[in-house]
Order: sequence, then C-alpha cells, then structure tokens
Amino acid sequence: MNQTMNTRALTQGAVIAALYVALTYVASFFGLSSGVIQVRLSEALCVLPLFLPAAVPGLYIGCLLANILTGCVALDILMGPIATLIGAVGTYLLRRHPRLALLPPILANAVIVPVVLRYGYGMGDAMWYMVGTVGAGEIISVGILGTLLYEALRRRLPAC
Repeated sequence: MNQTMNTRALTQGAVIAALYVALTYVASFFGLSSGVIQVRLSEALCVLPLFLPAAVPGLYIGCLLANILTGCVALDILMGPIATLIGAVGTYLLRRHPRLALLPPILANAVIVPVVLRYGYGMGDAMWYMVGTVGAGEIISVGILGTLLYEALRRRLPAC
C-alpha cells in the first residue's frame, strides 16, 4: 500500500511539473512568462497544494525546469523556484482556508522576483514598480486563473 501511495504521489508531482513547464512555454510564446510585466499561466497551478501534497515538489521542479529550459539567468534558476516553493508550501499550510491560501504564491513572487529582475537581469526600474507589476501578474495568474482552477477542481477532488 505504501509503495502505491509513493508511486501515486511521484506521478502526480511529475505531471504537475510537466504541466508547469508546458504552461510556461505557452506564456513564453506570447511574451508573458518573464520580464517586469509577466503573467505566467503556470502559476495558476499554485492552487494544487490545496488538493494534493505532491503538488508542492511538483511545482518546485516544474518552475526549476521551466526556468532552465527557457534560458533564464542563474539567479532566476535558483530564486524563481524558491519563490514558487515558498508559495506552494504556504498554500499547503493554509489549505483549511482556501481564499487565504492564494496569498503566499502572490506575495513570495512579488517580493522575490523583483530582486531577481534587478540583480539577475540588470533591470533598472524602481523596485516598488517591479513589485507592483509582478504582484499584478501574480494576482491575474494565481488570484484569478488559480481561483477558476480551484472552483473547477473543488467539486471533483477532495481537499487534503
């Protein structure tokens, strides 16, 4: 039984990682996955820790692979997945409060990504401006698209 559970969790995490990469590529095609103004469609998946604990490592690995495969700088390859991991863990910890659970990914990315943009990519925009634009993109990705995903899944999947 335990091996079945481990296999299931590993498979769930791998599928989530693959979805994250695929959705990042879609957003990248439209120029939305990086930069000061970004709306990563893949960030909507940050609601999945509400349903599946395996989503936490899946999101981290998905972000790591997406950042490597889309040619991000080293600081982004390191810090982007950490921001996603912080957000995913926060979502999992707040799973009993689904509306509040959407805040950790928004806040983690709004704080960490502007630092990456400044020091990794040399963007000279004001830090508060980048916090606002990245935060707005996360509100669209996680707050709006993630809520839609949550509503679609909550009737079909039991919360963890």
